[in-house]
Amino acid sequence: MVKVYKPGKVAIVLAGRQAGKKVVVIKQLDEGTKERPYPHAIVAGVERYPLKVTKRMGAKKLAKRSKVKPFIKSINYSHLFPTRYALELEGLKGIVSSETFKEPSQREDSKKQIKKQLEERYTSGKNKWFFTPLRF
Repeated sequence: MVKVYKPGKVAIVLAGRQAGKKVVVIKQLDEGTKERPYPHAIVAGVERYPLKVTKRMGAKKLAKRSKVKPFIKSINYSHLFPTRYALELEGLKGIVSSETFKEPSQREDSKKQIKKQLEERYTSGKNKWFFTPLRF
């Protein structure tokens, strides 16, 4: 079987609360684990996308509208839809692991680090398509 979900691959969540949101795969677990005996991936995604900004807006308003709310989750492969896109995120690989989900404080810390990285990527203008919501 071909490995579709490599680290850095962008996918769309198909089921659950985050359905329709774009995520980037941080770690893939094709064999599963003891707690989750099915193939799944640890992903980080955008729960709340940044709002539209224009030239007329001031720096304060621009900063407020450029906020990103991230989420981290372990998702079954059958609930993910792979895209042809990839994001090169060297910084995210060390932030989230399987142990991150055990402790709520660790989860919040990793979310803050992911938020910082995603906002930095958004403000630099890289991967604009990742920060726009899906339209149907």
